[in-house]
Amino acid sequence: MTQRGLADLHLHTSFSDGWPSPAEVVDHVTLHTSLDVVAITDHDTVEGALRAAEYARSTLSPVVVIVGEEVSSRHGHILGLFLERRIRPGLSAAETVEEIHAQGGLAIAAHPFWRTERMATRFRGPVHGTGWLAAELDFDAVEVENSTPGLGLANRLARRLAEATGLAAVGGSDAHILPAIGKSATSFRGRSARALRSALENCTTRPVRSRYEVSALLRYAAWGINHERVATVSAQLPERLRA
Repeated sequence: MTQRGLADLHLHTSFSDGWPSPAEVVDHVTLHTSLDVVAITDHDTVEGALRAAEYARSTLSPVVVIVGEEVSSRHGHILGLFLERRIRPGLSAAETVEEIHAQGGLAIAAHPFWRTERMATRFRGPVHGTGWLAAELDFDAVEVENSTPGLGLANRLARRLAEATGLAAVGGSDAHILPAIGKSATSFRGRSARALRSALENCTTRPVRSRYEVSALLRYAAWGINHERVATVSAQLPERLRA
């Protein structure tokens, strides 16, 4: 019987708004989780993912790193996996999905029903998903388990979306701190990146979730407070000085 692997398809590093470096993510996953595959999906850049993949290879880590990106489309955030180069932000959702597929990548509707007015440090405006628009586009999967605290209702709506469209249902932690990694994940037959891709394409993935420890929730709260402060300062800078 084929073993089932575990993947976290939504992780951030210090190359966007996460706290840990790419190397710290790989080390933590290797030493403290049962994950076989991780996708580094920093906001609007693949640099952190490339660094993490190279570090995993150089240290002979058993963890496979997929190069990904959380792309800020005009209609919401979209995860691109198995990428070779950056997808530029600001395209429509349909154009973003097309650009991901043009690279041979897979497109996932990230937290489709989450919307917050929280400012991100590199762009203005609310953070949100594509909502029901995802049902009209050529997505490969829907993120139905995102372990960002407070996304219970949004996750339930995302499950309805996946059921209505027949798309693969996946879990990703959306971790910005080390203790959050793997709190939502994707179970699949096999242990490799190739097996994960096959499971996504054949809609045989299973989203899973585990509880936060209190210490992890407190650390996430600290990240949130710091993130808000940095975002506010960034928003007040002249455009030429931002990022």
